[in-house]
Amino acid sequence: EVQLVESGGGLVQAGGSLRLSCAASGFSSDDYAIGWLRQAPGKAQEGVACYSSSDGSTYYADFVEGRFTISRDNAKNTMYLQMNSLKPEDTAVYYCKRWGYYGDDYWGQGTQVTVSS
Repeated sequence: EVQLVESGGGLVQAGGSLRLSCAASGFSSDDYAIGWLRQAPGKAQEGVACYSSSDGSTYYADFVEGRFTISRDNAKNTMYLQMNSLKPEDTAVYYCKRWGYYGDDYWGQGTQVTVSS
């Protein structure tokens, strides 16, 4: 069974840092495109960062502006999102997602990140 479990969210002051984790099971994360998305209250979901399935290249949304780093530990089948210089507008529920090859996408349950000003 494919599962994605996020952790590491919380409340942090503006300028602070958090590291999110996404523990994957039921598949090898380096065989798929996998990444982070977020959804703020009243806003559409948006991509944050991801790994390409073809060559493991990383991609970031423009708003990241060098503040976030996606990484993974294949031995632990876990993906991370290190977030530095957090801003109040980064407040959202952060989800990890696996993009399938045949429409078999999977999502984690999400982890709340709240940045106070």
